[in-house]
Amino acid sequence: MKDSVAEEHLYLGFSHQYRDSIFPLHTSISLFLLSYCDCKLFKIFLVPTGENVDDQFVTKNLLGDLEVHLISRCQLPVVVQSCCLPAVVMKDGKFCRAGLSVVLRHIIQKTYDADPSKKDVLELLGFKKTCLKACAEVSQWTRLCEISIPLAVEGFLMASPEHCQTIPPDILQLERKLGEPVRVHNDDKIRRQKLQQQKAGAKDAVPVLGKEATEEGKTVEMHEHPLPSLELSIAFSKLLVQEVSDAVNREAPCIRRTKTSDLPLLDHVFAEGLYFTLADIVLLPCIHQFLVSSKKQGKNLVNLPLISNWYQRVQKVPGVKKAAGKCNMELLQFPELMPAPEEELQDLSSVPHELEEENEDSHFIGGPRPTMTKLMENGIEAKFSPHPCPNWTLDWTNLPSAVSPGEGKMSRDRALRKQQQLNNLVAAVTKLAKPGDVIVDFCSGGGHVGIVLAHMMPSCQVVLIENKELSLMRAKDRSDELGLNNIWFIQANLDYFNGTFNIGVALHACGVATDMVIEHCIKAGAAFVISPCCYGFIQNTVKFKYPRSHKFKEILSYKEHMILCRFADQTAVQLPPERRIIGKQCMGLVDLDRAWAAEERNYSVQVISMEPETCSPKNNMFVGIPA
Repeated sequence: MKDSVAEEHLYLGFSHQYRDSIFPLHTSISLFLLSYCDCKLFKIFLVPTGENVDDQFVTKNLLGDLEVHLISRCQLPVVVQSCCLPAVVMKDGKFCRAGLSVVLRHIIQKTYDADPSKKDVLELLGFKKTCLKACAEVSQWTRLCEISIPLAVEGFLMASPEHCQTIPPDILQLERKLGEPVRVHNDDKIRRQKLQQQKAGAKDAVPVLGKEATEEGKTVEMHEHPLPSLELSIAFSKLLVQEVSDAVNREAPCIRRTKTSDLPLLDHVFAEGLYFTLADIVLLPCIHQFLVSSKKQGKNLVNLPLISNWYQRVQKVPGVKKAAGKCNMELLQFPELMPAPEEELQDLSSVPHELEEENEDSHFIGGPRPTMTKLMENGIEAKFSPHPCPNWTLDWTNLPSAVSPGEGKMSRDRALRKQQQLNNLVAAVTKLAKPGDVIVDFCSGGGHVGIVLAHMMPSCQVVLIENKELSLMRAKDRSDELGLNNIWFIQANLDYFNGTFNIGVALHACGVATDMVIEHCIKAGAAFVISPCCYGFIQNTVKFKYPRSHKFKEILSYKEHMILCRFADQTAVQLPPERRIIGKQCMGLVDLDRAWAAEERNYSVQVISMEPETCSPKNNMFVGIPA
């Protein structure tokens, strides 16, 4: 156990307490993880959404042995006031982590760092520590676990009885996910082991005759005692730190010769596949409340065999029942989960795949010329505004080394191009900014833009927002070296930042992230300076549909717009010049659509080419100003 671990403050929302959970469910989930990890490394604060909350009531009924304090929203550190809860802030008040997945992953990592013997806790992060790492804006699975399921259960619990006759679609979506084949690292080997076990089971199974059937002379149904499933053996041997038996590991020659396409698929044991992960921790308090509510209403709303089996299986994981006991969660046992009558079964095939219809044409073959011609016939061509200050440049030679993007492992040529890119963005922001402005560097990465802005504009407050922890920590190290006092760091998905600001900036915001940043700026009434990137990753999402503007929607279909996006990525220097010219035109058309969409919401937007254009293959830049 490491002795010196810096204390951090964990802030959790509190709206009300219902049965054995605190709401919003994100708070119950966070507290359950803390109990499961036996983590006492955080000072925990509940932040009531309303006023006049009874401190004694909350504390008396709170979970387990965790010490919890009440704090009003106005007492929160300023950086936390700009974020959705849950949030964790470092002692200096400059570095904040916000959003359920980011906070939970940090709790796990900090627990392990403080006590490396807790390897089972670290295993919650899954293969390569990627469990719920992808942000909800781009990962349907993260969105389902982090947002959709908790909100669906909260809505189900608050709905009137007549509106609780059907299962929320997101719960049905989880049931379907649990029925999909599992894909895990090295699954070819595991699937061959499963085939071997199946052959051994078929050979060694003992037939059992039904007694009543034989006495009455009916057709005898033969039941077999199967071997324990390979998936269960692997999953629980890992949890109990045991080795799978050698008999399972040895493969017969006929098994080794079997084609991969002929191997049996793997079944789910836990939410993400074979192994117990953070996803199971997130889902358990939600599904528990859903099942308890259904039971109390005396309704068999639907038969959810996969969710029911998962719920029972999770209870067998070492430490889960103990954590549930600390949190006053009275887990239901299998006899209480009665399957619904057959006539009440719902056809899960009727549950639509998220974005299935919108993206069904995303795989296509064809070039951009017909689409570009179609736009030209309607008077639409890529057009770029003149650069407002093409020769403006920072005096890089006289700036501290920590300001320069060349710090680190970046090559000299790449560092020069990055400096040129920064010249363009900083010049545009300098023309817009006023003393006292808040400038947000979205998708900040290692802080190349934000650190330059904070150094050059000490009278402005700069906020760096980035989902990747290591990148943001590197930015903070550079900031600390410079002694900057006008900079905050927020590790979060964009949706978890809700603060007010004056200017939003982003250098090479990837794919849909550009549209997310524009949307954030428009909602805040802020100006924006954005350089897009990765046009080929653009596709319809829950929040964004393409084309963006009314003008483009009247002319192009989604498929035609996607053709422009794919070819907008054809601007690499090694490509033939004619291909790069078409790629630049496609970039201009995609960004013109974005600019017109912002102008429909009372913005004045210019699409500009960076100077020099060789600074990046993705050299477009938006400058948007609210009217």
